[in-house]
Amino acid sequence: MRAIDLLNGRLKLRHLVLVVAIADQGSVLRAAEHLRLAQPAVTRSLREVEHILGVELFTRGPRGVTPTMFGDAFVEHARAVLAELRRAGERITGLADGEVGTVTIGTLLAGSNVLLPRAIAALKKDRPGITVIVQEATFDAQVPRLLDGEIDLILGRLNPIGDLRGLRQVTLYGEPIRLVARHGHPARARAGLTLADLLDYPWVLPLEQTALRAELEQVFRAGGLEPPGDLVECTSVLTVRTLVRDTDMIAALPQLVAETDADLAPLPVPLETVRRQVGVTLPAHRAPTPSARLMLDHLRREAVKIAAA
Repeated sequence: MRAIDLLNGRLKLRHLVLVVAIADQGSVLRAAEHLRLAQPAVTRSLREVEHILGVELFTRGPRGVTPTMFGDAFVEHARAVLAELRRAGERITGLADGEVGTVTIGTLLAGSNVLLPRAIAALKKDRPGITVIVQEATFDAQVPRLLDGEIDLILGRLNPIGDLRGLRQVTLYGEPIRLVARHGHPARARAGLTLADLLDYPWVLPLEQTALRAELEQVFRAGGLEPPGDLVECTSVLTVRTLVRDTDMIAALPQLVAETDADLAPLPVPLETVRRQVGVTLPAHRAPTPSARLMLDHLRREAVKIAAA
């Protein structure tokens, strides 16, 4: 196949916006409505891109369009280019006045209860014009969006990044993980409570692909126990807290969460081998925007206060 020169002026920025919109909306018609363009204009522009590239980007079906392997590859790069341009605009604005901008944070279960609200409050007091967007998901789900530039940083329990390229991590503080239950939980009445005793009750645990879940399962197996069979898998802090508060479920939560929730309390069963390092995961080769840099500064300051408490 011939080499493709995308810098010869034929490919326009509008082409990137259009292809990403079609991929996101799943049809040419919905993309046209989203972009407030006529459908024939969108169809014509898509044909222009496919002619420039010499490949078909989408296959048409009765329910819309599906990216081909060429489409998947092009959309991935188009998203990255658009994210960098948005970042460039924010950086220029930030350099001009330092008062406005947006920072998008992907948060995990750990770090979202105490550190993040404190850091956001401090940032908003310092820079009320900055918009903070918080999106919760698992680490594995956040990483592609971080690399694509859709989010600025991931905050929470540091997961091993292993062979994942293009990432760097900054540790903010460490704290124990505690088993928690509601105040009136029947397990509290049992003398000499052990981990084995707690298997008589339902549990709510992190998803299997999380580092905390793997460490908890190691604790059970080290004690010759099978992990709980009666369980709910969840990463939502609000859902976990409500389940533990309103039922006999047991959860493993960061100590700060356990100590700051009036409806929950730690159980007298230690998890001595399970600690968490809370920190941020960042792109290794992309400088943070001015807004993201300010957010990082406040996260560091609040983390120091938490560690010293």
